[in-house]
Amino acid sequence: MRKNLKFEVVRTSMAILIALAVALIIIFLTSNEPGVALKEFVVGPIDSLRHFGNVIELAIPLMFTGLAVSIMFKAQQFNLGAEGGFFIGGVAAMVVAIKVSLPVVAHPLVAILFGGILGAIVVSIPAFMKVRWNATELVSSLMLNYIALFIGAYLLNYHFRDPNSGAIASYKIPKTAKLMVILDGTRIHAGLIIVAVMVVLCYYFLYRTKWGYEIRITGENKRFAEYSGINTAKVIILSQVLGGFIAGMGGSIEVLGLYRRFTWQTLPGYGWDGIIVAILARNNPLYVPIGAIFLAYLRIGADLMSRGSDVQSEVVAIIQGVIIVFIVAESFLSKYKHKLVYKEAKKLSVKGVK
Repeated sequence: MRKNLKFEVVRTSMAILIALAVALIIIFLTSNEPGVALKEFVVGPIDSLRHFGNVIELAIPLMFTGLAVSIMFKAQQFNLGAEGGFFIGGVAAMVVAIKVSLPVVAHPLVAILFGGILGAIVVSIPAFMKVRWNATELVSSLMLNYIALFIGAYLLNYHFRDPNSGAIASYKIPKTAKLMVILDGTRIHAGLIIVAVMVVLCYYFLYRTKWGYEIRITGENKRFAEYSGINTAKVIILSQVLGGFIAGMGGSIEVLGLYRRFTWQTLPGYGWDGIIVAILARNNPLYVPIGAIFLAYLRIGADLMSRGSDVQSEVVAIIQGVIIVFIVAESFLSKYKHKLVYKEAKKLSVKGVK
């Protein structure tokens, strides 16, 4: 187990280093001022409290969707509905914030809970379809993302749009529903505390409970799980309901933490980014914050670089693509893995002889 973990850490680190090297080459080839571009890209996100705050603000939704995707992928369920669950969670938060009057503490909690429930419903539909009709969750979840988008667009345009806002936006979110800022000089809000708790809970659930064990075993070998008496249909649905609930929470927290009005006209994209975070974290909840902060750091750095130099922010897309290609390539560093396995087997055989 330790050798496998060591290999995954080395493989992921190598993929990241290769991707950064490619980005470095591109910057030097295309920029007239590569020194300035690199400084903005590497140092920019931490050169001020505001920029550092931007990194954490962006990392919070990435952590939520990364956790959601990790749980579903751990069961080998390639449900891409975290995007729709995140979006519908934001819509739910808008509805509760505007239509329901509650005290300061209870208001955001109820909105987040409602967002989580709707997110779970949206993401669980592909799971039910797979169990009932053996429909591929990959396709059905992609389609449901757009159904969620159009439901949200209908509610915003015909029931919650403020005609005096000057744009397509909802009525203002009441202060009682807003999440408090926890670091002055930034927009880092209480959602950071909530997601930190969720990271611990998700890890405990996956590695310290019976249900988490069933999810992991089903993901590793579904036939073996069925032979062992595990109800894999229940596990498939459970993993995706939990993933949807977490994604919905993330959408609610994003809206209540950073927005004065609900303005999403398209899918925000955090669900797709959550897949990248889950891949970087190897579907381990404890590593999700690292992957989320790393990706957020790249995004903020690229944005600052595009504004302060002649290099466009699309360089991050190249980095992401290279990282994913190398991480999902089974043959990448396979010889190194074989050497680790051989050394471990040799040590065990020597101990056995003694």
